[in-house]
Amino acid sequence: MPNLKSLRNRIRSVGNTRQITKAMKMVAAAKLRRSQERAQETRPYSQGMGVMIQSIASMANEDSAPPLLAAPRGKRVCLVIFTADRGLCGSFNSSVIRSVRAKIIALQNEGMEVSLICVGTKARDVLKRQFGGLIKRTHAGIGKDLNYEKAEREVSNKLLVEFEKGEFDVCMMVYNEFKSAITQELTWKQVIPMPILEEKDVEDSAAGAPFYEPDEADVLKVLLPQNVTVQVFQALVESDASEHGSRMTAMDNAVRNAGEMLNKLNITYNRTRQAVITTELMEIISGSESLKG
Repeated sequence: MPNLKSLRNRIRSVGNTRQITKAMKMVAAAKLRRSQERAQETRPYSQGMGVMIQSIASMANEDSAPPLLAAPRGKRVCLVIFTADRGLCGSFNSSVIRSVRAKIIALQNEGMEVSLICVGTKARDVLKRQFGGLIKRTHAGIGKDLNYEKAEREVSNKLLVEFEKGEFDVCMMVYNEFKSAITQELTWKQVIPMPILEEKDVEDSAAGAPFYEPDEADVLKVLLPQNVTVQVFQALVESDASEHGSRMTAMDNAVRNAGEMLNKLNITYNRTRQAVITTELMEIISGSESLKG
């Protein structure tokens, strides 16, 4: 039977943990509101940019299409992995890392050369044990004071320069798309070169499309690099909102579990205390009886 002192220490420890997780839940909830609004505000622009580029691409001459649209698929694939810099957010990081592991193995089995760019340190910390030689660089702390210019300067511009230098042929992003505080959808998206929709889908998206001046190829040369930045920024804000939502849910579960543990510990403590008191009373009564005898 545990002694009363150890039970008191454990009750105090669980209570302190409960207070910490409750505070983390409140902080995550406050950050989630801002991140969710930013993700929802960015989606129409990101989706609209994609529809517009597909519309222009459907009318452009294939021979004059920019490399960002018409580059042939090669054997060098760059994976941009969006995770968090911190843990304590449920399966947010592990789901991405698990999917990336499977993707790397599948690509290597196809004879592809894979390189990794980690946006967030958690992916680097885990993947470096198995795929350390594939990691080109890591962007840490990018989620702090996140804005479009920061995404362009620190991520997309570097990707575009590396593509122009021929360091990779295809670039794919993987991130958690925010659905709700308890639901995040793992998403893979190819950004370089931009994938071309099927002919029917292009016709649907380009319905009522305007004519462009200068010609379509010149417009695409301007829009395609901007589209890479827009898609990177969208992945960042979606991942940021998903992280806060997942952390809020994880901390809510931790608070609930700590509360249940406290209830069980208090019941055990009261029963143990009652047993100790009963034992002491029996000893006093026994001693008194022996003195009388």
